[in-house]
Amino acid sequence: MGIIYEDAVLIKEGEGANEHTVITVNCPDKTGLGCDLCRIILLFGLSIVRGDVQTDGKWCYLIFWVVGKPTTKWNLLKNRLLEVCPTCTPSASGIFYFIPEFQQPRPPEIYLLKFWCSYGRKGLLHDVTVVLYELELTIKRVKVYTAPDGRVMDLFFITDTREQLQMSKRREETIKHLKVVLGDAMLSCEIELAAPEVASCLQSILPSSVSENISSLPLSGEESSRVLASDSASIVVDNTLSPSHTLVQIFCQDHKGLIYDIMRTLKDYNIQISYGRFFANAKGNCEMDLFIMQTDGKKIMDPHKQSALCSRLRMELIHPLRVDVVSRGPDTELLVVNPVELSGKGRPLVFYDITLSLKTLNLRIFSVEIGRHRIDDREWEVYRILLDEWDCLSAERSEIKECVRKKLMGWE
Repeated sequence: MGIIYEDAVLIKEGEGANEHTVITVNCPDKTGLGCDLCRIILLFGLSIVRGDVQTDGKWCYLIFWVVGKPTTKWNLLKNRLLEVCPTCTPSASGIFYFIPEFQQPRPPEIYLLKFWCSYGRKGLLHDVTVVLYELELTIKRVKVYTAPDGRVMDLFFITDTREQLQMSKRREETIKHLKVVLGDAMLSCEIELAAPEVASCLQSILPSSVSENISSLPLSGEESSRVLASDSASIVVDNTLSPSHTLVQIFCQDHKGLIYDIMRTLKDYNIQISYGRFFANAKGNCEMDLFIMQTDGKKIMDPHKQSALCSRLRMELIHPLRVDVVSRGPDTELLVVNPVELSGKGRPLVFYDITLSLKTLNLRIFSVEIGRHRIDDREWEVYRILLDEWDCLSAERSEIKECVRKKLMGWE
């Protein structure tokens, strides 16, 4: 029988407008579980305002206080959180805990959503993104082309969280929802399993100028000091307070997905959190205490490892995403870049927020390219959005950059 699976995740909704919803997770532990949970919470558009994490290396107990939305599907959120929680079964000698090698998920199948529109109106791409988001269809790559006659072809490479897109009913449901949004502008729409050779043909080549632009952005945190501080972030490493753990204290400006960014970094470094506590205050700052250890159960004593970890954490605190507006010949291009987890997962809702920002600015999107590229020994998700040249006359580049960045960081 084992653990009652549904009880691994409990959600208590806030009763009042100012009361936070409490998410409790009680299950076997695994390295990176906190990252996986925080990513799902971010995917559902929730903000973590407080958290408490405890584990003995075998079993963990996590509590998240989150700010919800009236439209939040709490039952669906619970199911998605349960999917990443390790399971266990009892035996006469105790409990068999999660074994990573036996529970690695298979890569999801990629489908090609292709539709033609007779014209491209402002905000159309965001409306399509909202439909896909509500249907739990994850956008992996996008290609948008505007033909000389004004018709627009959209190619979306997507995966299905529900793993039902191979069924005609699920495909018909998706096309029906898109038809409602696109209306008479939709000329045709089809969904099919993407052949590997088709997906590879659509992989864009990143110009050297774009790579240089990304590499030239300030990455921060390259100092060798054990205390890294700036106007917006402070990271302190202490090995004196605990005989078995390294304490990392963080104080920084809060932003959307902050806890996810920190957990993602620790997961990529294969570092375990034994105890952690964090909260965001009313002034927009976040404080965090993390007692961590390496997978061998030892503290992080090597100064070079400490420096590398602090450098990466600092980069994620200051620049979790990179936004710029640059020239592509005579045209204006919005460039957004974010790192990809070593597991291959990208940051949730980036394209959603980008298209919402451009819709707010009343800017038309001429073409879109989304791809993954390896730059400076890291894999990055790169969004290149070519904007309509006439619309750009009504908005300054600095205004576009600021609006998109604020939306992505949750500072609007």
